[in-house]
Amino acid sequence: MINKDLIQEKFLFFYKFLQSPGRVGSVTPSSRFLAKTMVDAIPWNEVDSAAELGAGTGAITRYIWSARKESTRVLLFEADPQMRGRLEDLYPKFACYPDCRDIQAAVHKEKLGQLDCVLSGLPFFNFTQELRDRILEQVVSSLKDNGLFVAFQYSQQMRKQLEEVFDIEEIKFVPMNVPPAFVYICRKKG
Repeated sequence: MINKDLIQEKFLFFYKFLQSPGRVGSVTPSSRFLAKTMVDAIPWNEVDSAAELGAGTGAITRYIWSARKESTRVLLFEADPQMRGRLEDLYPKFACYPDCRDIQAAVHKEKLGQLDCVLSGLPFFNFTQELRDRILEQVVSSLKDNGLFVAFQYSQQMRKQLEEVFDIEEIKFVPMNVPPAFVYICRKKG
């Protein structure tokens, strides 16, 4: 049986990729294998607050929804208004924000203090160095001590920069994704 919502999600994602390939980063949403690898890296029973950067159409968000404790507060960041609107409809218990360049403002507005973990589907290597630096600075300052940052990338080109601000605990390769991806499981230093 074909899932109509899944087909609509794939078409929307592809359409957004055609409009802005540098911002979207892929022609199709993350596979369930990639989403599961990312979400399984987090001890959700210990997580009170989390954020997802570049939530897109919700391919990873749906796994966060299932894995989290009922009381876990989740912030979603998605720049595209149409995708963000879709996320707000599908996940009304999650707070949605348009700009991950200011994660701390959202954390402050939601009265969360600091986050236990941040997941990211952002195509960092498509961004300017200034933007990468800004987002990573926001991630680090928003995370609790020893907080987790789990991000996927389509290459290992971000490894050096991630090593500068995090302890990389593991890098997992996920071949069952288009394109294949690397999942960085990082912990905040200090």
